[in-house]
Amino acid sequence: MVFYYIVILAIIQGLTEFLPVSSSGHLGLFHCFTDHCDQWDAENLTMDIAVHVGTLFSVLLYFRKDVYKMILGGVDILTRKGLTPNAKLALFVVTSSIPVILFGLALHALEPDWLKTLYVIAWATVIFGIILWYADEKFSDNKTVENLTLKDAVVIGCAQMLALIPGTSRSGITMTAARFLGFSRTESAHYSLLLSIVAISGAGALMSIDVIKADDFSLGFDALIAVILSFVSGLIAIAAMMKFLEKSSFRVFAIYRILLGSLLLGLLYGGYIG
Repeated sequence: MVFYYIVILAIIQGLTEFLPVSSSGHLGLFHCFTDHCDQWDAENLTMDIAVHVGTLFSVLLYFRKDVYKMILGGVDILTRKGLTPNAKLALFVVTSSIPVILFGLALHALEPDWLKTLYVIAWATVIFGIILWYADEKFSDNKTVENLTLKDAVVIGCAQMLALIPGTSRSGITMTAARFLGFSRTESAHYSLLLSIVAISGAGALMSIDVIKADDFSLGFDALIAVILSFVSGLIAIAAMMKFLEKSSFRVFAIYRILLGSLLLGLLYGGYIG
């Protein structure tokens, strides 16, 4: 795989994994608008795994204090110390992750072809962009991750299942759900990014299964480069977004989604792409 392709792929993943704009949708579009049009061939799957691993490392580093708290919380649960604050955080993250794990396994077994089309990506990009804008403009923002309840965790977890539709955006739909529940913009992003640790790990594991089935392990060096580049771009994206949301809203992301999705729909229904 040529070097510039790896660089662009890693940057796209790093920038879009944590922004509410859909990394899977952008990766799919990139594959479809290049000579690597089949996103689900062995080479593309290997590279997608690599860039996902890179962004996993970036969120682990940025939220290392929260990760440490969740590890302590897991220990508290195992040693029966009760629902300490750390234990609650770990329990809620796991609870929010269960629905998408189960639904993801089901979809992976069924492999519905309709999920792999540009039409799905385009419509999901527009529809969930509008919903994000509505939730961000209409609901209060006084709750924090420390105020999270089991009900909140379940609602956000169920919403996260929709992220398995390409173009929806995992971070986007979880941030949207959190905004509907009254979480502030920064806290919505905070919890969404904690959930990404489990989600990215799960997605990487499923893609790894596909690569193993394809029996293609010849991309080791390219994959290593992709991991490093996506780690750096992912870390920059997280820091920039968290800083941006301290004073701004999700509106710019929603508008971007609506414009991008509308452009794609115009090209698709106009017969320019297919």
